[in-house]
Amino acid sequence: MNVLGIIASGAAALFITVVLAKGVRRTALRAGAAHEPGARPSRAGVVRRLGGTTVVLGVGAAAAAGTGLGAAGGSGRAVTGLLAGAAIVAALGLVHDVRPLGVPLRVAVQTAAATLAVCLAGPSPVAGVLAVIGVVAVTQAFALLDTSDGVLATVGTVTAAGLLTCAALDGRTGLALPPAVLLAGLIGFLLHNWHPARIRPGACGSLFTGFVLASSGALVLAEAPPERAAWIALPVLATVAVADAALVLVSRRRAVRPLLQDCGDHITHRLRRLRVTVPGVAVVLGLWAGAATLTGTLVYAEVLHPAFALVPVTGSAAAVVALLRIPAYVAPPVTAARRRRPPTGTVPTGTVRTGTSLRPGPEPVPAAPESPAPVAAEPARTTPGRPTVPPPPTGRPAVGLTADRS
Repeated sequence: MNVLGIIASGAAALFITVVLAKGVRRTALRAGAAHEPGARPSRAGVVRRLGGTTVVLGVGAAAAAGTGLGAAGGSGRAVTGLLAGAAIVAALGLVHDVRPLGVPLRVAVQTAAATLAVCLAGPSPVAGVLAVIGVVAVTQAFALLDTSDGVLATVGTVTAAGLLTCAALDGRTGLALPPAVLLAGLIGFLLHNWHPARIRPGACGSLFTGFVLASSGALVLAEAPPERAAWIALPVLATVAVADAALVLVSRRRAVRPLLQDCGDHITHRLRRLRVTVPGVAVVLGLWAGAATLTGTLVYAEVLHPAFALVPVTGSAAAVVALLRIPAYVAPPVTAARRRRPPTGTVPTGTVRTGTSLRPGPEPVPAAPESPAPVAAEPARTTPGRPTVPPPPTGRPAVGLTADRS
């Protein structure tokens, strides 16, 4: 195994991603600082969503350079197809970040990219079809994890480490190169994506990350020795992403909501409803992915019996059932601005003040459209004879109230 080539490629991916992410972060901060209150939304939000391009450029450049220098070994053809498909998916995500695309078009492009990556690996027709379906499904599942700061990068880092370990156990340099450079690139990106995140992966970075992980898993599975239970161990590495996708689909199906419309019902949203902090959500999902990845890797290494692969799967299924009990579709609370309360010192219509109590009075006479609203009590007079304005219900000074009404 060309260990030095893989280490050099990973270091290059880390360096390029950190430098590019820092530049994008500065651009987003400047765009946000130049935004004037009350004006149209600035380009800072768009710049933050384009943070995933740093991962694409860093990982892609390092992997392409490593493949060209021979770090891929005998699997250069398969790695080239993987990088080509990942580039197509990244371009799709970049366009989607700027101008949203329809679901059929996105699925078609992802299927074409997966077909390219799988065909260059040379599997059998049946295995190739199953691999394409699996790559598209896992890619979309990982793309759904971009719902909170640091979650996608954390889970992707843990999963890439597991794939790298599985490829290293078989001594296959080419299959270890993509997860190695992705691992380094995600670590560099996580430095700027941790809460409070200044940049986000967006569709470009999330689709690219999911595609590289799914395609690397498919290639390792296709070239795994027969004695290893790869068909059981490797799917366990994607437990968190698959659990989140299953939770979303089941929840929206039960609530009779559109399956393809984001409704704030992911694992991250439900954990936040349990008052888990944003960094805590990333840590929880990272530990969840770490437990599943460790189990799958040990099963692949034949340290554990293949039956142990059911432990993280069963635990994830139980977690999904428990998370379904957390309400996700709650109507927004009525704010103070939406409540209509009578100002301080006024008397409701149809009542008369008698001492300290209120008693029903005669029916009110409707006022003319141009007449002002009736005042319940004569306001107090100051020494110069000018009326004193009572404080508004929100507690703000009377000057602010006058400015708001003008």
